[in-house]
Amino acid sequence: MHAPLALALEARLHERLSVNVRALWTDDGIALHLPDVESPPSLEELILEPEEILAETWREVMSDHFDMPALTDFLRRIRSREVRVVAVDTERASPFASSLLFSYVAVFMYEGDAPLAERRAQALTLDRDLLAELLGSEDLRELLDPESMAQVELELQGLLSERFPRDVDEAHDLLVRLGDLSDAEAAARGVSDEWLGQLERARRAVSVRVAGESRWIAAEDAGKYREALGVSLPIGLPEAFLDPGKGPMQSLIRRYARTHVPFVAADVAARWGVPESSVVPALGELVARGDVIAGEFRPAAHGREHCHPDVLRMLRRRSLAALRREVESVPPEALARFLPEWHGIGSRASGSDRLLEVVFQLQGLALPASVIERDVIASRVANYNPRLLDELVSMGDVVWVGRGSLGTNDGRVALYLRGDAPRLAPEPAPDRPTTALHERIREHLGARGASFFRDVYNACGGGNEDEVLDALWDLVWSGEVTNDTFAPLRLIGPASRRPARRPRLPRLTQPRAAGRWSLVSTLVGAGASPTERLHSEAGVLLQRHGVLTRDAVVVEGWPGGFAGLYPVLRAMEESGRIRRGYFVEGLGGSQFALPGAVDRLRTLRESGGRIVALAATDPANGYGLVLPWPDSDGRMARAAGAYCVLDGGALVLYLERGGKSLLTHGDAGVEHMQALIGAGTAGRRIEIQKVDGMPVTESRLAPLLREAGFSSTHRGLVAYGVG
Repeated sequence: MHAPLALALEARLHERLSVNVRALWTDDGIALHLPDVESPPSLEELILEPEEILAETWREVMSDHFDMPALTDFLRRIRSREVRVVAVDTERASPFASSLLFSYVAVFMYEGDAPLAERRAQALTLDRDLLAELLGSEDLRELLDPESMAQVELELQGLLSERFPRDVDEAHDLLVRLGDLSDAEAAARGVSDEWLGQLERARRAVSVRVAGESRWIAAEDAGKYREALGVSLPIGLPEAFLDPGKGPMQSLIRRYARTHVPFVAADVAARWGVPESSVVPALGELVARGDVIAGEFRPAAHGREHCHPDVLRMLRRRSLAALRREVESVPPEALARFLPEWHGIGSRASGSDRLLEVVFQLQGLALPASVIERDVIASRVANYNPRLLDELVSMGDVVWVGRGSLGTNDGRVALYLRGDAPRLAPEPAPDRPTTALHERIREHLGARGASFFRDVYNACGGGNEDEVLDALWDLVWSGEVTNDTFAPLRLIGPASRRPARRPRLPRLTQPRAAGRWSLVSTLVGAGASPTERLHSEAGVLLQRHGVLTRDAVVVEGWPGGFAGLYPVLRAMEESGRIRRGYFVEGLGGSQFALPGAVDRLRTLRESGGRIVALAATDPANGYGLVLPWPDSDGRMARAAGAYCVLDGGALVLYLERGGKSLLTHGDAGVEHMQALIGAGTAGRRIEIQKVDGMPVTESRLAPLLREAGFSSTHRGLVAYGVG
């Protein structure tokens, strides 16, 4: 493709500089040899005329045949996670895909063989300025705010009550400024029939037929309407008012443009009931004189639009002001509304694909084993079945690692995708157990690999089975040992938390010893470099929080804290992959966010939203994570077994761990109680004995709790879960 350009440059420089020019071209570019020139030619002498045919073809394809605004909106919704992308394997291509495949084979069989540099060079042959001129003011279509445009239209048309005329003289001025108005249109602008009658009797306004209906016009405009639109005028008007002046149609259109936001020629023609062919030439003359600007201004409009320069300047100012308000930081309550939406709380998606999406977002987050499935995963995956997670773990797609015990019946667990585990799984705890029994377990698993507990027990020389199993679990909580199923984590602790249908195990195998045990180090290998770890950690935190703050990193307890991640986040921001700014009020200046997260956060700026019930430890709950707990009569905390009910981002109810005490903040209704039952009674029951420190039966919420589904007992009110 550089050969014709090289020949053209040779001829051009020979003509202008009168020297023998030799152009050498390759696929990488063009080199010019100028033997008799003291200084190289200027850049202007090397620029060739734009290829208008190619640019026009590009405009026709992108503007006339493709719906680019819809595509942009669809991609923006994908980026902000309003639309999910799901891969589906089918036996044959759909009708739409079949046509694309046929076209690709028939026309573009070898198009993809070109290297990236050549493809980029071909795109650079388009003149960007000419392309922008042909495509119109695309930047305005993106910048002009629709709400600001609607407000300006109301102001220009005098439809705001504060702009209504106050007397008959101002009513006449309104007709002069706006032009023809029907009785209904005049009344909508505060002009009474009495004022119109006074103006008619004084010969300051007349009633004429325009577009098949009766309209009022100022007497001064009578000649223009008769000449431009062919209306019939009443007898008795002064001769001066019958003079149409120069260019009556242009004059009327100019006034129409001053009192309307961007419009098309068809709007003017429909307003006055004239052919569009009589409007287009007049608009062309106004555009040529600079009285009206032509372009593309409204996102939803089609075709060539027109706008008065003063109106366009007003729209720019208003849209800029709206944009500045848009980029202002949102209140903390907006972040509380954003997080459940970002995490997909209440999603209707189900199956293994959805579970993998959830694990991808939760990677590295240490959650209590007692809540990770029941409260966290189940709120994101519709109709969740524990079998799904067991399948992903046994197939090697997901890995779980212990992150410290919580007493004898619970502990923290983190999930990882197998491919990301080497870069995200932490090093074993520094205070890991070092007794002889622990060392024998490490040696056996290191030599034999994945083993059933009976093999581990025999390798340790037998003895007390509970001691060997306790030692194995010590290694689990220190992050050294994992299992090829999630079942053992469900079978530790009290029986009330275990699944109703436990797997049938041999008599000699304890429930918490099920599955095959292996060292975490054999799964993650040698790990990754510190830079790779920091980069992966930053990516995971951004995916989980959308808008990442210092407090979120500190609460999750990542090694190195926010200071260790800051250089990586700054590099990602400089490369354009993420954004940095002051997105949420009161959370510090160092905030980093994914582009789609910022867009979605700002859409939730205003109050409102749905009722969401979730576990207090859920990362979708911003309270206690990046937002402070509200004042209450009890102690709110991110404790396992505690639940929160949010309404539009505001915390309304907090059920303390154990389910015996309920704390309120603000007005709570029946719908909030029902949401609490749905989240807090998953396969069990909750019995509330106190509300805000007082007996539940004496609380003002007792009738609402009973209406929501609670039943009375001798100690309080109880609700039972299903399953």
